[in-house]
Amino acid sequence: MGHPVGKVAALAGITVRTLHHYDEIGLLSPSGRTLAGYRSYDDDDLDRLQRILFYRELGFPLETIATLVDDPGIDADAHLKKQRELLVARMGELGRMVAAVDRVMEARAMGSALTPEEKFEVFGEFREPDGYAEEAARRWGHTPEWQGATPPSKEDLAAGEAAREDWVRRLNAVLDEGGAPDGPEATDLAEEHRAMLARVLGECSYETQLRIGELYVTEPVQLGFLVREDEQRPGVGEFVRDAIVANVARRR
Repeated sequence: MGHPVGKVAALAGITVRTLHHYDEIGLLSPSGRTLAGYRSYDDDDLDRLQRILFYRELGFPLETIATLVDDPGIDADAHLKKQRELLVARMGELGRMVAAVDRVMEARAMGSALTPEEKFEVFGEFREPDGYAEEAARRWGHTPEWQGATPPSKEDLAAGEAAREDWVRRLNAVLDEGGAPDGPEATDLAEEHRAMLARVLGECSYETQLRIGELYVTEPVQLGFLVREDEQRPGVGEFVRDAIVANVARRR
């Protein structure tokens, strides 16, 4: 039995125009049409719309959502499991934020002044570069590595930042000593770089690492996510890219 577009929009709490847009971009095309030519959605269409709205609510861009819902390797149960994991992770973050807000309210009621550190404790100790999450999702959200990743905890982020700082320190030491990008120190660093990416993506193939390494040269802003501006040496993007290429060749 088909469901008319107006009824589906009302059930889902979205506009008819949104459903039209999803049809236009191929994200959700109705399975049928009425005799008058209007869109008609069956139960499978409603299941797909539910998945789309789940991922949209979790902040995924439509391009990434299309890849997720069209993945033949993910069935309905796998979608629900993944969505549950993402929601539980968000619940944990929201719970910590609620506790932090409660502390602020309590302090204000008691007339106590919070330190600057306490005011921003809700966001954790780690600070990612501006726009990092959005840019990362845009570039890599469609990849199997990204889709298989689980959201990191605050402790994971802090440990990752410490590892990144140590990696950059050793990279700059190789640069300062005039090391070659195909030398053992540089290629070992390149392999560590792939491991760091894997901790974020869940998995990082050599092909994915090569693409990211090329961005360090063609789009220097991407380098800032790995080597902050105040940590950089001249030619560091090219050096890291060449070390990745050399390491891939060595591993193969």
